[in-house]
Amino acid sequence: MEMFQDPEFWVAVAFVLVVVLIFRPVVKGVTATLDARAAGIRVQIEEAGKLREDAQALLAEYQKKQRDAMSEAEKIISQARAEAARLKIDAEKDLEGAIERRKQQALDRIAQSEAQAVAQVRNTAVDVALAAAEKLIQSSLDPAKKQALADKAIAELPGRLN
Repeated sequence: MEMFQDPEFWVAVAFVLVVVLIFRPVVKGVTATLDARAAGIRVQIEEAGKLREDAQALLAEYQKKQRDAMSEAEKIISQARAEAARLKIDAEKDLEGAIERRKQQALDRIAQSEAQAVAQVRNTAVDVALAAAEKLIQSSLDPAKKQALADKAIAELPGRLN
């Protein structure tokens, strides 16, 4: 029992008691702090996971919008090409029609000029023939026959005019 009388023993016991008494709250405080920090980290990890999921969803949405925009652009380009081809065909048809109309107008003018030339030649031939016939009649007929022919022509004139 000497041990109970030794001051070093009591100092050691006091030291152990102080350490035990201090260690328990400190351990609880440290444990509580570590648990709170772990919970905070867990919440941050969950938030980061949610943010990552949101970011991936947003990325997927923008990628879809980009694909849709590219598809729409391709569609617009193909429609523009089709419209350009259609306009080209229409322009070619219009040009062909204009060329055909001009050609027909030229042919009509040529035919009209030809008909005028033929009529002019015919009229000139008739005038020449009449002049020649008049000279021939004047030189070969006597005045009594001339008068008879003139009277006959005058009598036939109303029938020929109708």
